[in-house]
Amino acid sequence: MAPERVVFVHGSGSFGAAAWPRQHGLSLDFDCLYVRRHGYSLSEDPLPTDHARDGEILVEALGKGGHLVAHSQGAVSALMVAVERPDLVRSLTLVEPACLSLTVGHPATRAHIELMAPLFAERDTLTDDEYLRRFVRRVFSADAHLPTTADARRDAARLRLQSPPWDAPLSIVPGVPTLVLTGGWEPLYEEAAEYLAGTGAVHRVAPGAHRPHDSAEGDAVIRAFLRSMRQDVAA
Repeated sequence: MAPERVVFVHGSGSFGAAAWPRQHGLSLDFDCLYVRRHGYSLSEDPLPTDHARDGEILVEALGKGGHLVAHSQGAVSALMVAVERPDLVRSLTLVEPACLSLTVGHPATRAHIELMAPLFAERDTLTDDEYLRRFVRRVFSADAHLPTTADARRDAARLRLQSPPWDAPLSIVPGVPTLVLTGGWEPLYEEAAEYLAGTGAVHRVAPGAHRPHDSAEGDAVIRAFLRSMRQDVAA
């Protein structure tokens, strides 16, 4: 029996297989693909967020069907595909999902929007370095390390091109088995997890801040969920 497909969807930092270092070993049990979302390239200029194109990439990667595992902003496109093509999505794992358009009325999300919306509004008037500096100061209350390499300059340009996560076209959640994994460090992501748990998702917390899938505990949660969702196991 051929192994089931698992498609890994990165967030806004590292991409492709580099975004999922602890999950590489799952290839022993599954047919794993580590996609690159629209506008992410090792050599080409970054492009603005395009959820529709991301969706096309995920549908193509799923082929005849499989499991989606997505992190942060990548969870937006994964959730959209699971809503639009539930016939292809056997399970959905969302790690620290930035699905803020589902929780715009909740306190932490509302505070985040009030903090970040002015920066998004003026980003077209800023250089990549200026935007990076202000973004890091607002989100992390720290000073940014300005880019000195070609890769870092592409990362800074890509950051400025990302659309506000609270504007993503999300209004409903899919009726597929869903795991939400958070790091328990930021109320913003806990709100999204609690919202999804209220619709039937399983919510688990593991150490690792915004990357709980990099911890041994988080990786174990993902592996256990995927194995429980395999059709041969369920049968």
